[in-house]
Amino acid sequence: MNQARKDWESTEDAHLGPHASKSAESLGRKHPEAPHPLRSCFARDRDRVFHSRCFRRLEYKTQVFVNGTADHYRTRLTHTMEMSAVGRTLARILRANEDLTESVCLAHDLGHSPFGHEGEKVLDDLMVDHGGFDHNLQSLRNIEVVESPYPDFKGLNLTWEVRAGLLKHEAHIEGAALDGHPIGPFQSIEAQIADIADDMTYHAHDVDDGLEAGIVTLAQLETTEFWRLAAATTKRRYANLSEYQFLRATIRTMVELQVVDVTNHALAALEKHRPASVRDVMTASERIVDFSPETRAMLDEFSAFMFKNLYFHHGVANATRHSVSMMRRLFLHYIEHPDTMGQKARERIEAEGLWRTVCDYVAGCTDRYAIEEYQRHGLGEN
Repeated sequence: MNQARKDWESTEDAHLGPHASKSAESLGRKHPEAPHPLRSCFARDRDRVFHSRCFRRLEYKTQVFVNGTADHYRTRLTHTMEMSAVGRTLARILRANEDLTESVCLAHDLGHSPFGHEGEKVLDDLMVDHGGFDHNLQSLRNIEVVESPYPDFKGLNLTWEVRAGLLKHEAHIEGAALDGHPIGPFQSIEAQIADIADDMTYHAHDVDDGLEAGIVTLAQLETTEFWRLAAATTKRRYANLSEYQFLRATIRTMVELQVVDVTNHALAALEKHRPASVRDVMTASERIVDFSPETRAMLDEFSAFMFKNLYFHHGVANATRHSVSMMRRLFLHYIEHPDTMGQKARERIEAEGLWRTVCDYVAGCTDRYAIEEYQRHGLGEN
């Protein structure tokens, strides 16, 4: 009999820290399933996310610039892949579960609407009287309700640990729980890693896209402490770089500086608290995986710079504003004409209600599909 899964579970016991989530100790799935003979439960979750339609659609969803603007700008998919790579690195260093970390990373943006955070704000406004909209909760909703390819149960039926990892905004709420199990006040170390890996890639890679677009300039970046530190590190390492090589190397250095800082801070926190279980991590007096206070202050300044000079830049804002205006009209069109949605969506109306079903449908649209639907229904005509 093939022992691949059991061998891997033994490897986890031998090599992961006591603070890590072990596959053999998972709290399981909402719908019981027999363990896979070859893959651990978290590796199985990762593969289910990889093969889902909502994951593939991330390729055509906005990160900063509306999808299709240029070939090299990041999309939700490339951001997710970059985040996952950083997450696995941190998990390996911190002796956490890499498969679980990767699963949370890959699933974290499945609920993002088209047209970025502005699209999310519009959906939340439209749904104000119907439960609101939050992309983290929508990610959970996608894997539990909307994405349902299996004959024996609704959703992807992922493990409790992955589903709980998507609830980062709820974990701090007193008494917060999922399926009767507490999810806070802090999350598992793997979920904490995924959360901070998300921040790290934003801090570095959105700069890359801003420079590529000509919206953020080198002179502007030099006003920030974080960029100056990364640039100085690059200059110490390399001589005679072209401007292109210097910018690429500095952006890589931005990621490296954050990884080193988080690693040092987390290792010190693990040594200080010595958590002997996942629950010890979740109930520690402080978050284990975090930036040092000095780096956090520097990154807060940098984030403020990015909002002012990139995210709220008139060139970005105007394109996004036009797109989300189209999305709003498309949403209201589906409310008035639900028969124009896809068949699977229409089949959920009775159980989920019209407004939530339309919200699911629009949130699942790619940038491209939303624009095509807007044009197909003649919504731009007066």
